Amino acid sequence: MALAQWPYLILALLSGLAVSGFPRNPSLLLGKRSLPGRAVDGIEVYSTKVNCKVTSRFAHNVVTTRAVNHANTAKEVSFDVELPKTAFITNFTLTIDGVTYPGKVKEKEVAKKQYEKAVSQGKTAGLVKASGRKLEKFTVSVNVAAGSKVTFELTYEELLKRHKGKYEMYLKVQPKQLVKHFEITVDIFEPQGISTLDAEASFITNDLLGSALTKSFSGKKGHVSFKPSLDQQRSCPTCTDSLLKGDFIITYDVNRESPANVQIVNGYFVHFFAPQGLPVVPKSVVFVIDVSGSMHGRKMEQTKDALLKILEDVKQDDYLNFILFSGDVTTWKDSLVPATPENIQEASKFVMDIQDRGMTNINDALLRGISMLNKAREEHTVPERSTSIIIMLTDGDANVGESRPEKIQENVRNAIGGKFPLYNLGFGNNLNYNFLENMALENHGLARRIYEDSDANLQLQGFYEEVANPLLTGVEVEYPQNAILDLTQNSYQHFYDGSEIVVAGRLADEDMNSFKAAVKGHGAINDLTFTEEVDMKEMEKALQERDYIFGDYIERLWAYLTIEQLLDKRKNAQGEEKEILTAQALELSLKYHFVTPLTSMVVTKPEDNENQTAIANKPGEGRHRRWGATTSYQAPQTPYYYVDGDPHFIIQIPEKDDAICFNIDEDPGTVLRLIQDPVTGLTVNGQIIGEKTGRSDSQTRRTYFGKLGIASAQMDFRIEVTRENITLWNGDSLSTFSWLDTVMVTQDGLSVMINRKKNMVVSFGDGVTFVVVLHQVWKKEPAHHDFLGFYVVNSRGMSAQTHGLLGQFFHPFDFQVSDVHPGSDPTKPDATMVVKNHQLTVTRGSQKDYRKDISVGRNVACWFVHNNGQGLIDGIHRDYIVPNLF
Repeated sequence: MALAQWPYLILALLSGLAVSGFPRNPSLLLGKRSLPGRAVDGIEVYSTKVNCKVTSRFAHNVVTTRAVNHANTAKEVSFDVELPKTAFITNFTLTIDGVTYPGKVKEKEVAKKQYEKAVSQGKTAGLVKASGRKLEKFTVSVNVAAGSKVTFELTYEELLKRHKGKYEMYLKVQPKQLVKHFEITVDIFEPQGISTLDAEASFITNDLLGSALTKSFSGKKGHVSFKPSLDQQRSCPTCTDSLLKGDFIITYDVNRESPANVQIVNGYFVHFFAPQGLPVVPKSVVFVIDVSGSMHGRKMEQTKDALLKILEDVKQDDYLNFILFSGDVTTWKDSLVPATPENIQEASKFVMDIQDRGMTNINDALLRGISMLNKAREEHTVPERSTSIIIMLTDGDANVGESRPEKIQENVRNAIGGKFPLYNLGFGNNLNYNFLENMALENHGLARRIYEDSDANLQLQGFYEEVANPLLTGVEVEYPQNAILDLTQNSYQHFYDGSEIVVAGRLADEDMNSFKAAVKGHGAINDLTFTEEVDMKEMEKALQERDYIFGDYIERLWAYLTIEQLLDKRKNAQGEEKEILTAQALELSLKYHFVTPLTSMVVTKPEDNENQTAIANKPGEGRHRRWGATTSYQAPQTPYYYVDGDPHFIIQIPEKDDAICFNIDEDPGTVLRLIQDPVTGLTVNGQIIGEKTGRSDSQTRRTYFGKLGIASAQMDFRIEVTRENITLWNGDSLSTFSWLDTVMVTQDGLSVMINRKKNMVVSFGDGVTFVVVLHQVWKKEPAHHDFLGFYVVNSRGMSAQTHGLLGQFFHPFDFQVSDVHPGSDPTKPDATMVVKNHQLTVTRGSQKDYRKDISVGRNVACWFVHNNGQGLIDGIHRDYIVPNLF
């Protein structure tokens, strides 16, 4: 059966947020609403099942949805799943009327070329990967032929990381309909034995949950099943809406009789280490806090709330200080002070009095904090058996003092010298997160994004709780010499209470009789060594009990962990080292069929001897974005400024209830500056194309816009719009959509909506909205190409300094029209216009507004200014020619 065009797929991995571990499972969303046994718009989604098998923290998850088209014509059905940010997709298949079309993981460039070939044939389609705070959204929509069935199956794997003393599997359940067969099944096998297992749902009463949910654990096995009946899914006894909308969370932990556990399968081993009951190592912590003007208001208040709560939890053995930075740097105390009750009280008063001001001097603030920690250690003013931590919170990019990210990284790296970790918290979205993450990683720390939300203060507190209780420092994991190959990271600056160290590798000799591992670290009182010896015959015997094992799970766990660590190292590598790390990570990604930032998954379905292709990518974090479905855009009535057609510019003058229009006649290839705002950093440029027939008479030649470039310097965000594709750059991260897609991209202060074959709507905050309209002509039309129209429907947020062929008119100006008289065309009278101290002859005419109706448009009457707008625009039109789109 025919599989019609589907939008293409992007998988946006925000790996920076996953360092400390948020192991989670998928959210389930289905795009059509229907009653069981009844189809709405012909489509019935009758089954959604999630099957999760967890063995030794390594999770293998399969999400399957089945639908049938009862209609007499082809219909679209959507499949949406939210994935953990730490997950690697390993497979996606479509099964249509019993024929399965599998996905293949390929090197990103190879996949890109295959996708671009499909684009050129007009046969693209789509899968969209979206990201939110904790999860990322995978979406695919396909047209299903009349009477046909379709099955979507998505597989992904991840290593569950221990977080605050437990492993958590988080499901965002939101099917948006009643589903006849709805089921979540989780089987857990842990050789150490399961100590706790729980499941809860935010969207259902305990009584109802109790009858739909079963959970049990005994010894090494645990089981959770959630199978709500149709009646249990209803939001009320007679409702047709589903109440399954919210969080479904499974948590568990394992027995800790021994602090370490080693497991070996088929020549690969994994070593888990999480000691309990150790005294906490005292710490010296410096909080480096951004108090620049952008922190004003809610951000500053939430930061202060969090710091006050953190001060309540600081232990008396700890030392601390606060450094505030804006354009300059100030400190609470000249040096670290002990966390006595008196000092905590004084620190609280200092925090409450913090005020935002000025610019952002990250370099000097960090160097001041590092110097303070180094000095305290050198002068022995802090305990010998203590550790140092620096935590920075910022919401923007450095713009005072040393502002080059690479130079700041170098300065910080040299100052810390590997002696203690740096943790960077990025508040909000308008910052260079890659810089914060790279700087933290190369100094043995991690970066975390703090989302601008009502719980931002809780996010800050939660992060501090993760690093508040170091139990060991200088941790080294050792194995017999020459016995181990391909070892993952085995040294750590800190082990924090509630977390877990995981090391994996390959045995050089699979026939050895025993295997010994040792973990050494510095505790609060003395140095400690933990040893674990494994009898290989006992291990083989234990393997026979493992009903839930899926394949060579330890080998895949090792590959997952190795790729994850290679990608982290690669972020700060240069030259040959980066090439080697890239090659190693790519080889493993292809071998084990993981969709990583270096690979893409391609799904190809034969269709009349041609290919239709979807491509799944996994870009990095960059400035944060979120992907999702969108609705059609309704253009406001007023005001409007736009350029469309030949290219005709039209400017509405609300005070006059009238409009002025003009044309720009330039050669194809010319790029014109449409909008430039030096205050907000927004620019829009357009490139002209000509007709197919290429007339030589400049008076009759018709031109259009074939490309548009929209950029925000403040957000480091660019959009290139062509007649075929829309390409988005978020920092260095690139994503491409076709005009066949329906998708929405959002981040704080920005949204981009693509409405299939119609228009694209770009909004910056509440004050700026642009619409790009796609004009498609008959492919065999002899003279014209497809072309673009550009509309400004909201310019309130643009500054008074905005300029450009359109931008200069965003602010009130006046004109007078007199002496209306017949012109050369009897239907278009001429008149005299006085505008900007110029007297011009203008002609009454009309232009088309295509915002609401792209095929017919709406006539808008205007006064036409001749000669490329001369006398109306500032200067001459050639002043607005620029070298390129950006």
